[in-house]
Amino acid sequence: MSISGIIVSGTRKGSYFVSQKVYSDQFKHVLGFKPFSGTLNIEVDEENLEEIINIPQQKMNVIHGKEGFGDVKYIKSTLNNKINGALLFPSKTEHPPKILEFIASENLREYLHLKDGDLVTLKLKY
Repeated sequence: MSISGIIVSGTRKGSYFVSQKVYSDQFKHVLGFKPFSGTLNIEVDEENLEEIINIPQQKMNVIHGKEGFGDVKYIKSTLNNKINGALLFPSKTEHPPKILEFIASENLREYLHLKDGDLVTLKLKY
């Protein structure tokens, strides 16, 4: 499944959570890389949002939070057919459902020269 959306600025809280040992160690184990301490926020339209909502739960993997941190469901994904990473679905989030969070080993805004409003495509691997 492919999903397109535009880059948007987030709450700047993703870096705190992704950098927590409880998450970063598990992501390194299951994804094979230590994630950059931040998420790339992607806003999707209603059509793509409907597809995401209908992803069967058994297709998602789970990182278990500890010590007050919530679980995070994820699906391995590729951004723009270039960057391997994961699309995150945190159990605790301030984002509306139309905002997706993607992690990778790189700072994607710098590495791919992305800015708010740029169109990106995610290919979900499940």
